[in-house]
Amino acid sequence: MYSLIDELICERRTKRGFLDRPVALETVRDILSVAKYAPSSSNTQPWRCYVVTGEARERVTTAAVEAFRAGPEKLAPEYPFFPQPLHDPYSSRFNTFRGQLGDAQGVHRSDKAGRMRDVERQFLFFDAPVGIIFTMDRRLEWASFICYGCFLQNIMLAAKGRDLDTCPQQIWSLQHPVLRAELQIPEGEMVIAGMSLGYADNSMPENRMALHKLEVEEFTTFVDA
Repeated sequence: MYSLIDELICERRTKRGFLDRPVALETVRDILSVAKYAPSSSNTQPWRCYVVTGEARERVTTAAVEAFRAGPEKLAPEYPFFPQPLHDPYSSRFNTFRGQLGDAQGVHRSDKAGRMRDVERQFLFFDAPVGIIFTMDRRLEWASFICYGCFLQNIMLAAKGRDLDTCPQQIWSLQHPVLRAELQIPEGEMVIAGMSLGYADNSMPENRMALHKLEVEEFTTFVDA
């Protein structure tokens, strides 16, 4: 029998379109107050958050879209997302997902203009009323990303428990120059990711996609001797 936390984990989905419905800042504060209990190595708590709403959100998204349109090839992330080239089985899963997403959005992979519009929507936080930018002291080592993953999952589950939806967005690391300028993020902080938060528009096909997940036996080795 599922527990409540099991239901939240299984029901959480990444959403790529949100309703024009505000989220109270006190609710965001409550979510972060729960998420802070994520485990971290020796309680180092490497996370730092910048919550953007209202005029600040509009300023950030406008600047990000302008930077993207000015030259997407000029945008470099703070850390590598994938090895180049990405190898199997990961490349097959990646390509299957991208094809499924494109079909849901009505954007063929050969439609370069359509794909550009899709990326731009990411820099608009998919129209969510709340955007969160996550940073980490760049002097820390890669192991702190494990801690960060726990923190991000806590945020997404706490949001889901409040009938809100999210989209974690690694792509915001590409926009670290814009984010530093608009949010006064110091050079000593690495931009890890962003997140869209709001009420999902589930009329959108991309928000109703069913993704294949590996069975336990496909990724687990049980050792009893």
